[in-house]
Amino acid sequence: MAITRFAPSPTGYLHIGGLRTALYSFLWARRTQGEFRLRIEDTDTQRNNEEAMKAIIEAFEWVGLNYDNEVEYQSQRLEIYKKYIQQLLDEGNAYYCYMSKEELDALREEQMANKQTPRYDGRYRDFTGTPPEGVEPVVRIKAPKEGVISFVDGVKGAMNFNATEVDDFVIARSNGMPTYNFVVAIDDALMKMTDVIRGDDHLTNTPKQIVIYKALGFDVPKFYHVPMINNPQGKKLSKRDGAMDVMEYKRQGYLAEALLNFLVRLGWSNGDQEIFSMDEMLELFDPNNINKSASAYNEEKLLWLNAHYIKNVSNERLANELEFFDCHLSGHDKKEMILDLCKERAQTLLELKASIDNILSTPTSYENKGVKKFVKEETASMLESYVALLEANKTSLHLACDYEAITKPFIEEKGLKFPQLFQPIRIALTGGTQAPSVYDILAVLGCDESVQRIHAALAQNFGK
Repeated sequence: MAITRFAPSPTGYLHIGGLRTALYSFLWARRTQGEFRLRIEDTDTQRNNEEAMKAIIEAFEWVGLNYDNEVEYQSQRLEIYKKYIQQLLDEGNAYYCYMSKEELDALREEQMANKQTPRYDGRYRDFTGTPPEGVEPVVRIKAPKEGVISFVDGVKGAMNFNATEVDDFVIARSNGMPTYNFVVAIDDALMKMTDVIRGDDHLTNTPKQIVIYKALGFDVPKFYHVPMINNPQGKKLSKRDGAMDVMEYKRQGYLAEALLNFLVRLGWSNGDQEIFSMDEMLELFDPNNINKSASAYNEEKLLWLNAHYIKNVSNERLANELEFFDCHLSGHDKKEMILDLCKERAQTLLELKASIDNILSTPTSYENKGVKKFVKEETASMLESYVALLEANKTSLHLACDYEAITKPFIEEKGLKFPQLFQPIRIALTGGTQAPSVYDILAVLGCDESVQRIHAALAQNFGK
């Protein structure tokens, strides 16, 4: 049974790299009948963003990653951290360091001049003298001076860090506020995390956190450090490439399951399988099979997946999703027909809305290029004849096949080619030439509305 967590800092909106980490953690916890927890790391009060904090919760609700218990906020746990800092001080595993900023800067300059790695030199590690006046001390942990800090990473394998790479790092600032690595280790230990899945940008934090675990006698969890998501060129993902607020994906018309399906494949696979339902993810995902190399963001793949889900979710679901974009079909008597027609060509909900609007909205202008190409001198009389045909048969015209049944003989009788009739009708009904099948549009609009739009286009001479 795995107990996992996702622990974002509310200093910015949740991006897809974070959402992927959350998804992996969620899947592993659920697959093992464990727990998935959400913790907000908000101890950096100067950088916290209230809106970003709300957006993180909102994003979880949108994609359906339900977490166990209440959300934990580090800012509400300060007394817990202070208790463990004091314990380390009392047990001689941490100490007050009175080194001033000027001294620390001078030490670093000297070390860099000597081509040494800048690090604290431990001068107050065993200090027993009189503390200097006017200096508010930080608290540093006593890191091991020799040996190797080792752990087996579920993604990267055996990891070994020389103890000399970890200095006596600060666990509490001079104002008493605990530092990031300290609170993360305390929280993960007290929340009984068994598996910590996170980005490999945290890899260098791990030996420091292990030092804290061992100093306090806590069990060390299993770590999985997931490689980053790069852009197609192999560089750090930028907003232009897709590293935007998760909720922006909703605003751009992506379905939550398409985004999750896309993310689960960015670093993990099950053979050549591309489409994964949530049930399949829960059955198959194992963090021990996460790829060791970075993955590449592929917008075309995301659009392909989104189109797949748009075609395959229920029309009721699509109608509900479209409400977010002010496209209201719930009360429309042709809702099923409209959605069946338009979703086949849509890659996003925005495209779906545009396609629906293109049919349902009465055109106020007509595509100039299409008019020039397809509206000829004989077009008006041809359309008048076709309108007469529609009106003569209106009581029997309901489905696309009904319109097809009367239109094909009309085309043959008049000696027309299909585009000669269909493109002027398409322009009259929608204003352009790229709409779906004319038969389908006629069926959606109905005879009366179709006749009215054709008459309107003729009255304006198609805007010529």
